[in-house]
Amino acid sequence: MNPSKITPMIQQYLSIKEAYADTLLFYRMGDFYEMFFE
Repeated sequence: MNPSKITPMIQQYLSIKEAYADTLLFYRMGDFYEMFFE
């Protein structure tokens, strides 16, 4: 993954996921919840 192309939203997701690596992380985007890289 090219760090210069990472959006602020994905940066936030990755920092939260790093802190809680063994937890399923649902990220709210509008009215929906998303999971990335799972």
